[in-house]
Amino acid sequence: MTLKTMIGAAELIRQLEAKEISAVEYAKETLLFKEDNDHLNAVSHFDSNLLLQNAEKADEARAKGQNGPLCGVPVALKDNINTTAFPTTAGTAALLNNTPKQNAGVVTALLEAGAYVGGKAGMHELAFGITSNNSVTGAVRNPHDPSKIPGGSSGGSASSVAAGIFPVALGTDTGASVRLPAALCGIVGFRPTIGRYSNEGVVPVSSTRDTVGPLARHVEDITLVDSALSGRTRITKKKSLRDVILGVPKEVLFDNLDPAVEVAVQSALKEFERAGVKLVEVSLADVFKHNEAIGFPVALYEVMQELPEYLAQYAPGVSFEELIAKIGSPDVAGILKSQLGSDAIPEAVYRAAIDTHRPAMKALYADLFKQHGLSALVLPTTPTTACNVGDDETFTLNGEQVPTFPTFIRNTDFGSNIGVPGISIPCPITAGLPVGIEFEGLAEGDDDLLSLALSVEELFSK
Repeated sequence: MTLKTMIGAAELIRQLEAKEISAVEYAKETLLFKEDNDHLNAVSHFDSNLLLQNAEKADEARAKGQNGPLCGVPVALKDNINTTAFPTTAGTAALLNNTPKQNAGVVTALLEAGAYVGGKAGMHELAFGITSNNSVTGAVRNPHDPSKIPGGSSGGSASSVAAGIFPVALGTDTGASVRLPAALCGIVGFRPTIGRYSNEGVVPVSSTRDTVGPLARHVEDITLVDSALSGRTRITKKKSLRDVILGVPKEVLFDNLDPAVEVAVQSALKEFERAGVKLVEVSLADVFKHNEAIGFPVALYEVMQELPEYLAQYAPGVSFEELIAKIGSPDVAGILKSQLGSDAIPEAVYRAAIDTHRPAMKALYADLFKQHGLSALVLPTTPTTACNVGDDETFTLNGEQVPTFPTFIRNTDFGSNIGVPGISIPCPITAGLPVGIEFEGLAEGDDDLLSLALSVEELFSK
């Protein structure tokens, strides 16, 4: 009998508590799913003996009544999140032998809740890309079609959950990297408000924009992990959809969509209206005026300050110069090496982004919500479904060659620039590859956004 049948973390816990299965039995199923899906290259570090040992400990803890809320749940961790049990490589050559002496803050929180590290997940090198086509560790592939990308940079986290290897995973999101792979792999991905979860012990891109985020097959699994990582009461209450007002942006975010995305998202919007949701067309034109002045200037300036600091603290045997020299992926090498010379972001440009553009953008965004009484914005997570592995620079969208990276992050970037929460949920009606629909909330409005997501998922499941 197959025990897992793609169950999520919440269902796993229910079955563990009812003694329908044991953590060891579940772990043995995990071994089978891992072996069956090795062709996806989703898991970068794995130890079958350690997995079974951790599952045994979980069963013992539950038998003694010492179990936490996530007891017996194996979690995959993106390979830029520090773990003492496995190397933390960020998918780059200079760190392939880097095993930190301390767990990251989010890992400590998971362990305290009773979860255990199931393995590490592959990623786009140094988290600077969205294809997860990594020249150092190999391409991660999409479970729905292995010729397609899983998204990135948390591609292995999404692929491992979508394939059924793990019930939940952690990724990191700077501009898209949790929500985008969730959408392309057909699962749920949550980016919290900046600061809701610890970033301690995570290989950085930008402290202004980076956050850890969970990926799972169900929203209730996201709320379980969110409670453990945030230290807050778990969100279980759903919103009444008749009280929900969703803003539908009229600029940019619905432009030039792949037909499959257009059909899936428009079908979802009609479903919302039938359920009593009020849809209001809104303009983000004033918000978008500040967006380009924030995104790359902040990320590129901060990574050059913060990545050397990470190395000094957690990988003191690796110099920043060595790390840069050994980058294997051409796209990542080009981005970071550009910051060593005359193309480096000037401090004045960075300060303008932080001191002027970002505060203005945040204020305009908050005013938009207040003006229309919005519960959230709703938008396609990505303009298109997954492209082919190898389409690193350009791909074909609606008959034209378009740039890969900016096209895929077009809809997710603005929310991350102002640090607001966003969640991508699979659309119920798709033809072929998965399509995600995203909800963007207000800063610190994570609880309300998760309540809305629970209601949306329930609606989609009917």
